[in-house]
Amino acid sequence: MSGEDLLVVRGLVAGYGAAPVLQAVDLSVPAGTIAAVVGANGAGKTTLLRALSGMIRPTAGQVVLAGEDLRGTPVEQLVRRGMAHVPEGRGVISELTVDENLRLGGLWRRDRADAGRALDEVYQLFEPLARRRRHLGHQLSGGERQMLALGRALVGRPRLLLLDEPSLGLAPRVVARTMALLRQLRDRTGLTVLLVEQNVRSALAVADQGVVMALGRVVIAAPATQLRDDADLRHAYLGF
Repeated sequence: MSGEDLLVVRGLVAGYGAAPVLQAVDLSVPAGTIAAVVGANGAGKTTLLRALSGMIRPTAGQVVLAGEDLRGTPVEQLVRRGMAHVPEGRGVISELTVDENLRLGGLWRRDRADAGRALDEVYQLFEPLARRRRHLGHQLSGGERQMLALGRALVGRPRLLLLDEPSLGLAPRVVARTMALLRQLRDRTGLTVLLVEQNVRSALAVADQGVVMALGRVVIAAPATQLRDDADLRHAYLGF
C-alpha cells in the first residue's frame, strides 16, 4: 500500500435543492487502501459518493484525485480519470445480457485489446457470471447482480472505486464473499476503495481506515482496527 493520498476532499458542501446535506466534509484516502464510511441513516454517506462521482454538483469545496482538481469535470471525464461508482441498488440494466452489461463498462476505452483482457479477468474473478453470460440482468440472483455491477466497474480498470451499500439485501455468505473480494482486489491490483456500508462490522473488518459520519460531517477518521477494538469509540460513534 502507498502512503500517498489518491483522493483528497476538502470542505465539501453538497445536497439537494437549497438544503445542504454535506457540511464541509474533509477526508483523504491513501492509494491502495480501503476506507469504510459508516454512520447512521441520513448521515450523508450516499450523498458523499454522489458528490464525488458527479451525480450531484457540490456547492463548495474541493475534490482532488491523484493530484488533479476535479471541480467542474464532466462525469464522463471522471470515469476516464479512473473513478468508478457502483451506486446503491447496483444499476444493472435488466434488459441486457450479462455480457452486454459488462461491455458497457469498457465502451469508453480506446485500448480495445486491454478492454477485452479486462472483460476476461472479470469472468475469471466472477465464475457465476461466466456461466451466465447470455442471461438477461433480470434473470440473475441478488448476489449475481452485485457481481455484475462490480464487474462492470472493474472492466474500466478504475483507480478509485466508490461502492455504495454492497451488502444491501444480500445473504450473509454473499456479503462475506463480496468483502473478501474487495480485500483481494486491493492486494492484487492496488485498487483504492471508498466503501459506504450499513454493516459496520463487515466494513471495518475489511477496511484499512474507518470514517464515521454524522449529520453531514466527518466526526472521526481513524484506522479501522482502532474503531473495531476501542469500545469507547464504538459506543460513542457506532452504537455497539
